[in-house]
Amino acid sequence: MTGPLKPTLAEKLENIPTSPGVYKYFDDAGKVIYIGKAKNLKNRVKSYFQQNRPRDAKTISLISNIENVEFIRTDSEMEALILENNLVKEFKPRYNINLKDDKTFPYIVVTREEFPRVYTTRRMIRNGSLYFGPYTNVGNMKQALKMIKDLFMVRSCQLPLTEGSVRQGKWKVCLDYHIKKCLGPCEGHQSRPDYNTMIRQVVELINGKTTTLKKIVREEMEMRSENLDFENAAILRDRLAALEVYEGRQKIVNDDFGDRDVFGFAFGQEEASCAVLQVREGKMVGSQHFYLEKFSQDLMADEIESFLYKYYQNNAFIPSEIVLKDLPEASFEGLETVLKPVAGKKVQVVHPKIGDKLRLLEMAEKNAGHLLSDLLLQKQKKVEDFVPGSVKALQRDLRLPSLPRRIECFDNSNIQGTDPVSSMVCFFDGKPRKSDYRKFKVKTVEGPDDFATMMEIMERRYNGSLSEELPLPDLIVIDGGKGQLSHAADVLKQTKAAGIPVIGLAKKLEEVFFPGDKDPYNLPKTSSGLKLLQQARDEAHRFAITFHRELRDKRTLQTELTQIPTIGPGKAKKLLVELGSVEGVRQANQSTLSGLVGEKSASELIQWFSKQTVTE
Repeated sequence: MTGPLKPTLAEKLENIPTSPGVYKYFDDAGKVIYIGKAKNLKNRVKSYFQQNRPRDAKTISLISNIENVEFIRTDSEMEALILENNLVKEFKPRYNINLKDDKTFPYIVVTREEFPRVYTTRRMIRNGSLYFGPYTNVGNMKQALKMIKDLFMVRSCQLPLTEGSVRQGKWKVCLDYHIKKCLGPCEGHQSRPDYNTMIRQVVELINGKTTTLKKIVREEMEMRSENLDFENAAILRDRLAALEVYEGRQKIVNDDFGDRDVFGFAFGQEEASCAVLQVREGKMVGSQHFYLEKFSQDLMADEIESFLYKYYQNNAFIPSEIVLKDLPEASFEGLETVLKPVAGKKVQVVHPKIGDKLRLLEMAEKNAGHLLSDLLLQKQKKVEDFVPGSVKALQRDLRLPSLPRRIECFDNSNIQGTDPVSSMVCFFDGKPRKSDYRKFKVKTVEGPDDFATMMEIMERRYNGSLSEELPLPDLIVIDGGKGQLSHAADVLKQTKAAGIPVIGLAKKLEEVFFPGDKDPYNLPKTSSGLKLLQQARDEAHRFAITFHRELRDKRTLQTELTQIPTIGPGKAKKLLVELGSVEGVRQANQSTLSGLVGEKSASELIQWFSKQTVTE
């Protein structure tokens, strides 16, 4: 941040506590633009304002917009992390990272019901149901669902099953029961405890805990066999065999049979990608990927910790180890503390230096790098594909050095030199951008001099305050022929728009003129590029005429009706709207005028126009 701090902000920075907590930055409108947490608020916040410290583009923009700061002290880094997450959800600050498309990824949900259902959803409802995902690879999700369908007889119906409704005989079995895809809990053929035991096994499978699940199934199979329940024992035997096949497809990556998530990151200028490798019982069971928008490398440690916290809020299973690269100035003690009670065990963030874990980390980082490259390429293609054909055609037809994505078109309007005005309209990617339209009252030109008017407007647009307020165009269009174009081109050479292509578009034959060329250039009549120029020219003409009429009507009001003592702007406007013109007011009778502005003002009007008639 350059320049001295504002006194009010400087005073607050001097009084920052050294305790853990959350800080909020505000812009000049009082809106929260960034929320962060820190183990030591004083050190963290002051680091933003250290002079001559290298910054990325996002951080520079953030700092330049900070007008105020507030602090919330907490007792621990864990509390600060939770509070930061809640405040970000509430305020949605502009500069906090976005996890792109995280709400569109599908989940597998195990519902919170007496007889739970298992299905996919893209909408997470906090009602106690278990959600697994989000699955960025839909193929992995479908594979998991197929395995559940093949191994377990989970009901597919949407009946609101309860033990009470089953006892009352409200429901009847469907086709799934008869083809042995469901054990019929709706009619009591499968008890609630037995059904929920099966659901717990489904959860183990989704979490990749096949070794544990095999042990559970084997023990239950042996128990059923001992109890002479050979039919259900056979079902469990087949389930155990299928688990053996499924487990054989999983790649063993660790010999310690531990559970861990391996996070690899790749960083762009203002974005980052993340690849997550999910290892359960030493086997690779799946992967996910994410794209983080508005990512700042200056705030890397904080933003990654916030991302991890958000990630595990939406996951039913939290492993014992979280593996990622060691980051400067990073402390994940708060994350470990807040995840421990949720996971029901100690959770540790580790930074491997050697061995299998480092190899997994490198694999995750390579995947993240490929993902980021693909995303940036797609982003670039979207930008290029977004350009309409008319813009590309105009570049081709006029042989312009670059795509004329931003076009600014100018026109003048006056009647015999009175109320002279000019308009500028802007088209971006072939569509009007009305927020960038501008209208000008001509200040230095007297009489109907279109050449001098255009010179004044070019100077004001491209050398005045507008040159700082608006971006420069890719093409400048002058509504007129060679004369107006040449005068405009002479002025443009002395402005910030020097070197930008400028053309004139004559009305009669739709001829295009280039500065210095004697003869016009005719675009094909069917060209979409010509139609775009015509649209811009017509819009500039409409905008100029509208502004000119506004000024003329305002002047007419001021010089005619508002000179009458009891007629103010409001009554004058009402008269003109109802009667069409000043002449219409002059011709109206006493009764009509009284109905519009009252008897006193009507009498004043009659007397005023009578005096004018006598004078004339």
